[in-house]
Amino acid sequence: MTINDDQVRQPEGELSLQLPAGQQAVNMFGDVYGGWVASQLVLACEIRAGQEAEGRVATVSVGPMSFMSPVMQGTILSFYTQVVERGHSSLRIQVEAWGRCPDGQAPRKVSRTECVQVAIDPQGRIRALPRQS
Repeated sequence: MTINDDQVRQPEGELSLQLPAGQQAVNMFGDVYGGWVASQLVLACEIRAGQEAEGRVATVSVGPMSFMSPVMQGTILSFYTQVVERGHSSLRIQVEAWGRCPDGQAPRKVSRTECVQVAIDPQGRIRALPRQS
């Protein structure tokens, strides 16, 4: 018996955001809006970028995303991020959304994308990222 990649897949990166998909996020069929999930993906990237930048950041771009499975109301979504590229003032961050349904099934990958965030100063101008230790 062989095990395929989907059977051993685990989230990549560090947990940056975790929240339930509540009633405010569902459509008339009881599934969570893709746009709501997309906004949480970007929020998770902003959280990670803010930590890396030690301050304010702004989203420059959001890459393509696809949705692997529908998300039901009550699903606990976990967003895992990892810095893919670090520039002088910007970060490219990969984010994956994993969901655990209320029925207790094992977590499954829901979506993924990459975002580019830029560090900005209090006046909204681009600034350098702090040096890595």
